[in-house]
Amino acid sequence: MEGKPNHTLSAATLDEMQSAANTLLEHFPAGGHFAVYGEMGAGKTTFIQCICIALRLQFAGSPTFSLVNEYTLADGRKLYHFDLYRLNSEQELSAIGFEEYLDSGAYVFIEWPQIASVYSEAMNTLTITDDGGVRQIRF
Repeated sequence: MEGKPNHTLSAATLDEMQSAANTLLEHFPAGGHFAVYGEMGAGKTTFIQCICIALRLQFAGSPTFSLVNEYTLADGRKLYHFDLYRLNSEQELSAIGFEEYLDSGAYVFIEWPQIASVYSEAMNTLTITDDGGVRQIRF
């Protein structure tokens, strides 16, 4: 299922955003890597917060300055939430050990994944757009 989106869900409320997150997890119960695309303010971080809520994790906010937040699920598996907005090169990405995160078998959600395009074959595409207050979530 990696690559091109084949599901589109609409979310006008936070409850609907939560439902969309639950749906994504139903399709990927064992984990997965997600390149999360969307304009500033489209709802990328909110959607990842909904993923964390569905997995019963205490969301720590966007990792804009730390680059990655790490969460441990009840069964010991991990979820990594990246925000690569501040990175300027693939060398910086390599320096933080990005490939090791992808090899970990964890859920990996990457906001602003453009700098990680070299890894695109290993990622599912998740796109969030704001259509007049209604989020369109494609995966």
